Amino acid sequence: MEQAYYASTQEVLDHLHVNSEDGLTDSQVVDRQAKHGRNELPKDPPTPLWELIAEQFKDQLVIILVMSALVSLVLAFFEEGNDRLTAYVEPIVIMLILVANATVGVLQETNAEQAIAALHEYSPDACRVMRNGGSTTKINATELVPGDVIVVSVGDKIPADARVIAIESSVLRIDQALLTGESVSVTKTSAALPRGLEKDDAGDQRAVVQDQINMVFAGTSVVLGRALC
Repeated sequence: MEQAYYASTQEVLDHLHVNSEDGLTDSQVVDRQAKHGRNELPKDPPTPLWELIAEQFKDQLVIILVMSALVSLVLAFFEEGNDRLTAYVEPIVIMLILVANATVGVLQETNAEQAIAALHEYSPDACRVMRNGGSTTKINATELVPGDVIVVSVGDKIPADARVIAIESSVLRIDQALLTGESVSVTKTSAALPRGLEKDDAGDQRAVVQDQINMVFAGTSVVLGRALC
């Protein structure tokens, strides 16, 4: 559901065709797993080093520089006299710049892949959900489907992005420093957010993560309280 933080809890439940007291049935879970797949990040094989290097030389400007360096190298080879060694300076400098650019690009791509791989470590292995008439069941987090009513309490990692449906304690606080860098935990609520926030480039009203105080996010942790999401 898009922009669930603007919708009331009942609107969210109606959209997902689920009752917060009963949860989904086994047949609903099977149907939604077939439609949406497993709740996990795709695991792509690491990109080979040669492919990362080749990617750095596909930019049009880089190709022009390579051709310039080759032309300069050929001209330097046919240069005569004392200027021959000096003529090699220009192509060598260009090649060194290209090598440095490629090195930086490869390092950035490698770091990005490592960051994505690190996200898997923050995903919990198991979680508790309410299914089949309100029975609390512990399942593998990858088996979650849209519409599952997740039960979270102190110490739990959030298994998927979700809308807070009901807070069963006096307060619910989430540590979401992983996403926002905030040094203190965030107090959550089940109430819908008021509209009137800043609009994005498409003209839609979208709340930034820090403003989404009725949402919980995968990989973050429950510091205090208990809730249904």
